[in-house]
Amino acid sequence: MELSNRVKAIKPSSTLAVTARAKALKAQGVDVVSFGAGEPDFDTPQNIKIAATKALDAGVTKYQPTAGTPEARKAVANYMNSQHGYSVGPENVIISCGGKHSLYLAFMALVNPGDEVLLPAPYWVSYPEQVKLAGGTVKELQTTPESDFKITPAQLEAAITPKSKVLVINSPSNPTGTMYSPEELKALADVVAKHPNLLVFSDEIYERLVFGGVKFASFGKLRADVGERTVTFNCLSKTYAMTGWRVGFTIGPAALVKAMDDLQGQMTSNITSFCLPAVVEALGGPQDEVETMRKAFAERGEHIHKRLAKIPGVKCPKPTGAFYVFPDIAEAAFGKKDPAGKVIGTAGDFAAALLEHAKVAVVPGEDFGAPKHIRLSFATSMEQIDKGVDRIADFIKNLKK
Repeated sequence: MELSNRVKAIKPSSTLAVTARAKALKAQGVDVVSFGAGEPDFDTPQNIKIAATKALDAGVTKYQPTAGTPEARKAVANYMNSQHGYSVGPENVIISCGGKHSLYLAFMALVNPGDEVLLPAPYWVSYPEQVKLAGGTVKELQTTPESDFKITPAQLEAAITPKSKVLVINSPSNPTGTMYSPEELKALADVVAKHPNLLVFSDEIYERLVFGGVKFASFGKLRADVGERTVTFNCLSKTYAMTGWRVGFTIGPAALVKAMDDLQGQMTSNITSFCLPAVVEALGGPQDEVETMRKAFAERGEHIHKRLAKIPGVKCPKPTGAFYVFPDIAEAAFGKKDPAGKVIGTAGDFAAALLEHAKVAVVPGEDFGAPKHIRLSFATSMEQIDKGVDRIADFIKNLKK
């Protein structure tokens, strides 16, 4: 059997691979501390589960409109209008099978072979693979820990060419845990405004999980002329601890939403029918548990940052959103030997040795476009954070030159 070239060209998700490996070891009785999974360790709020259960009991088990029911699309529009000051209607909304599916549909609907997608690095692992599947070309914009992994307006201006079709912005960021201030995003929007053919994909799935004194700003509201060319992505996975529900949504021009609707109609049809009433409840119901999670992540983020920053040779920007830290471990580990005598030359080498010898799972930075870094998710208990960081510190301390 000969597989298609497009499938052979893409990489599997490293985050899912690490999570699966950690779970397999745990199933064997191994005491593994996993910093791999990018999902809240909280349960879905009860009111949301009740809404889905009631819908299931009421027989909401049949096909629904592909883009979502009118009630669910209206709930998303109302949320964007009240939360961020948008003025959109249901026609500007499509609900898809998670944020990942939402992004994939948009790339497929807008990107043609030869189009450039400007991608600040580090980036979420699926962005470049989705661009490749759409036939586009990725142009990476490199950043550093010293800048909190943020591009500058001058850097953006220099990167734009006549082939540039889309700029991807992810703030707060996966994998870095850092975010742009409203002023920094406005400066980038001012650059975009000078290039009328450039679109912006603003991935805002961590918009409610912010801390450290940095305010969130939705890119599409920074300038009206740029807002018309901005496609905004969000989901219920992170904010409401609903990763397994697979509910994502896109806000964009009605013509794009219609095109994505047509694509989705040939791929998945509607999301699970009885999840649609849960969308209405999540966005319109009580938000107390969201704040509870946000405060917990803020406390954990500050704690894990302080712990990692004390390890000699580890450089770790302070997280201000999401639930990730993204330390540079090159100085601490590269060129040294693990307990088996193997030389660590990459983040992948470090992650493999750390899991084998210290039983700690982290995600190596290569697939994020940052080969000197590892990603740790602090969506876990303080006890697990301390246990895991203790093991990492001991592992690094015992590496041989």
